[in-house]
Amino acid sequence: MATRGFFNRLLGDRGERAAAKFLRRQGYRILARQSRSRIGEIDLIALDGGTLVFVEVKTRSSHAAGHPSEAITLAKQKQLTRAALAWLKRRRLLEQRGRFDVVAITWNDSGPPQIEHYINAFEPVGSGQMFS
Repeated sequence: MATRGFFNRLLGDRGERAAAKFLRRQGYRILARQSRSRIGEIDLIALDGGTLVFVEVKTRSSHAAGHPSEAITLAKQKQLTRAALAWLKRRRLLEQRGRFDVVAITWNDSGPPQIEHYINAFEPVGSGQMFS
């Protein structure tokens, strides 16, 4: 079981690096990677023009357990919203325009990763919503 967790962390880290590279090629400026707080982690924080983008990256080796984007549950959206709000508060950027993107990566052994970018994938969720 420990081996599976190690493999998943390696695959996830590899996916985050691929997502950052992909977003840079799209013109995004990566501001932070694996931004952690007591509330949770934000995989990538980027700037797209004047918009701050909080990016959740999901990487899978196959679709056997579903598409990677299906792992962004309502509970995960709430946690990401709280983490993003905390990040903005710490930096006094509450007036900054922002959004949530998802990068879904399928990376099996047979070739390059399949990367799907969902811009404005979900609205902030929960009490104390931001960007409203």
